[in-house]
Amino acid sequence: MERTWRMLREGHPEARRGCPEVIEAAFAEPRLRQLYPFPSHGALFFQRNTDFPWRSDLPYIATGFTGYLVYAARSADVLGETATPEEAAALVVAHLPDDCGPAVEGPWPEPADSPSK
Repeated sequence: MERTWRMLREGHPEARRGCPEVIEAAFAEPRLRQLYPFPSHGALFFQRNTDFPWRSDLPYIATGFTGYLVYAARSADVLGETATPEEAAALVVAHLPDDCGPAVEGPWPEPADSPSK
């Protein structure tokens, strides 16, 4: 995960592309820095795991025309619009679930009671 953040911040040719200002603002937030960053389609998503399938249950930041939009997870509901990426990152942190800890390496673990495939 540290490698992914580093590659994003350095603009490494093999890294996904995202808004550098949003990436830096998110990296500056300790709670976001422990999550897996996933830029896609003008947004920066935060994942609780490092490999597909994603859990995708966290708010994310999208770059708007005049600022930054923070959306609720898996939703078109806007939690807020901010003027700066730092404010957007802080808004994401304010809406993280209490149980949101460091990202899990690999896919999201299936519950022990789920049927096997």
